[in-house]
Parts: sequence; C-alpha cells; structure tokens
Amino acid sequence: MVDSKLILITLLVKLGVAAAISSALARSRSFQNLLFKENRTSTQTLGLLAWICIPLTLGVLVRITVQNFLAADIAFETVIILGVLLGPLAAVTGGMLLSLPAMLHHEYLTLPFNLAVALIAGIYGRLVTAEEVWSFSPFVDLSIYRWVRRNLRKPRFDRQILLLTLIVGMEIGREWLAAAYPRRLFALVPATWPVRLAVYACSAMVVGIPLKIWNAIRIERKLEEQKRLLLEARFDALQRQINPHFLFNTLNSIASLVRFRPEMAREMIVRLANILRALLKDHDTFVALREELNFTEDYLGIEVVRFGADKLRVVKEIDPATLEMMVPSMLLQPLIENSIKHGIEPRISGGTITMRSRLHESSMMIEVEDDGVGMTEKRQPAGSVGRKGSGIGMRNVRERLEVLYGEAARFDVTSRPGRGTRVTLEIPVMLNENGDPVLAVAPGRMIAPGGR
Repeated sequence: MVDSKLILITLLVKLGVAAAISSALARSRSFQNLLFKENRTSTQTLGLLAWICIPLTLGVLVRITVQNFLAADIAFETVIILGVLLGPLAAVTGGMLLSLPAMLHHEYLTLPFNLAVALIAGIYGRLVTAEEVWSFSPFVDLSIYRWVRRNLRKPRFDRQILLLTLIVGMEIGREWLAAAYPRRLFALVPATWPVRLAVYACSAMVVGIPLKIWNAIRIERKLEEQKRLLLEARFDALQRQINPHFLFNTLNSIASLVRFRPEMAREMIVRLANILRALLKDHDTFVALREELNFTEDYLGIEVVRFGADKLRVVKEIDPATLEMMVPSMLLQPLIENSIKHGIEPRISGGTITMRSRLHESSMMIEVEDDGVGMTEKRQPAGSVGRKGSGIGMRNVRERLEVLYGEAARFDVTSRPGRGTRVTLEIPVMLNENGDPVLAVAPGRMIAPGGR
C-alpha cells in the first residue's frame, strides 16, 4: 500500500506529465504527419511508435530509479492510447517496448498485462470509428453526467462510456494483480475507496488528455486543408473565367475579318490555335515571366492584325533578371486586354502599350501602361483600389492576387482622361526554404539558384 497523500500528489503530477509529453510531441510537424496519416505503412507506424514510446519508456526508467517519482510512469495509459489509435498489432509492439525497463526490474507481470491491455484497447479501436476515439473526453464527470441525462430520455449504447468502463476495469485488474503479486507489477493501490476512485478517474484522464490535445490539432489541420482546397477551387474558377472571356473577344475579331480580309483571319486563327494549345495543356498555377510574355505575344499578334501595326504599338522594358521569376499564369493578358479595350480602341490614332518589369527589394514590379484615352474614376474597371465594377478580366487579376498572396500583393490602377492608364502589380518574389528566389528552368519545373 502507498500512502494516500503521496498517491493524490502523484495523480496530480501524472496529469501534468501526460499533458506536457503530448503537447511536446504535438509541436513536431513530423509527429503530426505520422499521427494523422490515414493509411500508414509499416515503417511509418514504427516511426510513430518510436515518437510515442521512447520518451514514455524513459518515464518508466525514471519511476524505477528515482524514489517516490511514481508519476513519470504512464505506460499503462499509453498502451491504451496506442490500441485505440493504431490497433492491436501496433499496441502490442508498443506494449513490449514499454515493458522492457519494468521487466529488467523484475516486474515480470508487466509484459503479459500490457499485452492484454493492448489487445483489449486495439479491438475496441477496431470496432469504433476514428471520430468516436478522438472525441473521448478527459472530463470523466461530464461524460458520466451527459450519459445519464441521455439515457434518462432514451437508453442507448454509448461507446465513450464503454471505453471509460474498459479503462476502469483494466485499472482494477492491475490493482488486483499488484496486490496479489507484490513487486511483480507496478500499480498505485490505495487503502481507501475515495482515493481509489481518484486513481480510476486519473487513468481515464491520462488517456483523454493526449487525445484531446491531438484532436484539437487534427481539427485545426482539417480546417487549414479545407481552406486551402477552397482557395484552390476559387482560383481555378477565376482562371477558367478568363479563358472563355478572351476566347469570345478573339472569335468576334476573326468573324469580322473572314469575309473581307481572309489572309489576316487565317493568321489570327493560327495564333489563336497557339493560344488554345497553351490553355488546353496542363499548366501550373505559377509560370516563369518569360513564358507568360511568350503567351502574350500571340494575343498581341492577333490584336495587331486587328488594329494594324500603325495603330497598335508594343514596347517592352523587361529587366532580364525577372524573366525566370515565377508569376501567376494568365496574369498579363487581362491587363493588356484592358489597355486595348479601354485605352487604345476608343482612340482614332491608336496608341502604344508598354510592359515593364523590375525587381524592387523582395518584390517584383510589373506595369502595363497605355497612352490611350484614359478613364475617369467612374469608368475605371474592377480591380482599381477601393472600387467595384463589372470588368471581368481586371477583377479576376485582382482576386487571383488576393487568393495567392493575400495582403502581400499590391494592385493599383492609375488613369487620367486623355493621358492613358497604368496598371501596377507588386508581387512577392517566391523564395525557397533557403531564402533564395525560386526560378524556372523549364515549363512546370522550378528550382532554386544553384539547385540540381
């Protein structure tokens, strides 16, 4: 028998040990990835067992070697956690590892007892859903209270209470074996029933605390994944919205030329085929600026044929250092289209579109400017700072930048009637984990400078 005061102190410290170890493990991204992976390989399962069992095996050693520091040993509860989360086989393996220090200390019943616990907990884990395991609460009193309230209205089977019953039953069995075979199995054996009930409650709480902590992280990761998928879906929808808009305008231009200028119409069809080929192939969210400029060449070629080389002129002031920098795909074409539609087309004498790029600290500046008719503030299309409108292309560019970069990107439209319009984009330079700019060496493949 152990002194009741020492047992109560041990129980309090034991709760702290369970919370500290589970929180420390949860800080590791590698541990999280292994724990929350749905279909683990045998190697990954062994890796997860190592993460959990090694520090807790050390806890058993501390309990054996340090006098009266009994709270360090939470091997019994750990085997239960392994069983409900990983299944019988993994729990048996973990139970064997956790039993080694005790077996070396002549506590020979530890191994068979832990194996029995592993099988019972593992079978339970196989019979219930993952959500029922993760939702197990360390607040034993609340669980019992809710179960009683639910069953007063309509009696039903509760798997949470079943797990609680199994934990208490196995703890009672451990106490009985420890009392019947002294020094062959470690257990806290109180002399009074109130303290004994506290031991049972503590065992359930030590099982529930890690599950509660890890489940909170699991839910957070699920929310992050759902947010990421939502952003990807939104981005894909925005990107698909641009393509038919551009195609509609181009086909209208071709239709107007087929009858009277068939050669020019044929040239436009060839360029349109190049554009469609690029759009139909699988493309990444990001492409090199060089690739984006090549894409705009065909679009501008169509528009030059449509307007005439004397009415639509293109000037490029591109910093060579920016050519391999990554930018969102289909970024420039909507800006160029906006310049032609709102600036050059209404002007009888036509005009010039100027494209610029340069590096500025950790950002890349991209400008598309025209010397067309310009726009009053009321006529400025969607995408202008602080304004809403109906310009599909410009609004898409702005929204795509928001999806990809959040507040790190800047989108400005400056326009003066009779002087033209300038659209300025500032986007962060993509960096790798070493802090170097990410460059493209081929379409769809990215490496860092000096990478292989």
